[in-house]
Amino acid sequence: MSGAPPGHAAPPRADSPESVSRYLVTGATGFIGAEIVKQLVGRGHRVSALVRTLDRTAMLRALGVDLHVGDITDAASLRPAMEGVDGVFHLAAWYRLGPRSPVAERVNVEGTRLVLEAMRDAGVPKGVYASTLSVLGDTGGVLADERFVRRSPFLSEYERTKWKAHHEVALPMARAGLPLVIAMPGAVYGPGDTSGIHDLIVRLLQKRLPMVPRGTAFCWGYIEDTARGFVQAMEAGRPGEAYVIAGPVHPLDEALRLAARIAGVRPPVVNPPPISMRIAAGLAGAAERIGLRLPYSAEALRLMSGVTWIASSAKAARELGFRARPLEEGWGPTIEHEKRRLGLS
Repeated sequence: MSGAPPGHAAPPRADSPESVSRYLVTGATGFIGAEIVKQLVGRGHRVSALVRTLDRTAMLRALGVDLHVGDITDAASLRPAMEGVDGVFHLAAWYRLGPRSPVAERVNVEGTRLVLEAMRDAGVPKGVYASTLSVLGDTGGVLADERFVRRSPFLSEYERTKWKAHHEVALPMARAGLPLVIAMPGAVYGPGDTSGIHDLIVRLLQKRLPMVPRGTAFCWGYIEDTARGFVQAMEAGRPGEAYVIAGPVHPLDEALRLAARIAGVRPPVVNPPPISMRIAAGLAGAAERIGLRLPYSAEALRLMSGVTWIASSAKAARELGFRARPLEEGWGPTIEHEKRRLGLS
């Protein structure tokens, strides 16, 4: 599928004379969403954001973003936010590692359906939906692409609901004519991150990370590069297509050894094999079923048991111009940011 469906005009590219567009961003207070907003405003675009409350919106207000209070699970609150926009970036999602929650299905699946239906009903020319590389599942060490057929069970509620939103909501609606591009980021890191990667870096800098399992591998995408990939997907992505927006592949233990060298601290010295993490995940799951909470959830331990979420961004590089910097270049500013935040010299 190429070009915009009949009745829909693709937004102008940022380098065109008519480049100023108005975009709506859901999840604009999140890690990737906030960076997308910064880049759009930096290119001269007008930006609106759908926010649940006005808390944590100081940065958005400082950038001149129009704020619409609403919720992606409330269809009525979406309609005013969609009026007159040239494109929608849908990034709002539920993410947590731990016991199952009905909120995951309501936000990640039904919320996505409502956002895309509102976009369709408002005649928005184009949208970019934030999926995730994890919908591919554990690739078993294979460098996958957008066509990879999942072969592994779901390891977390986030992974299950994002897979459902991708394959049962976003793709079918795109194939039915919705001018939607799907972006699939991997492990995203950088200054301002609050994910599990951030927690590992903090513990490393505080010399409280003696162990990291081996065998687990991710595609590491610096925040600025990842957000730029989303903007490129809006500008040049083909509706109906999915694009891996991810960085270079590194095993987790290798990535943290590199971070330790850059930070000048001792790397983790214990590297348990995947089988150890699977046993620990089973024990943690049993504890959770009887109401006990351990330092690490069963989901988190399963994700550390030799899982490889790895795929090539060659299609995005070829069609969108996407590029991701080497991990060493991204670790530098990330570690300096965390050192300053922690008061470390």
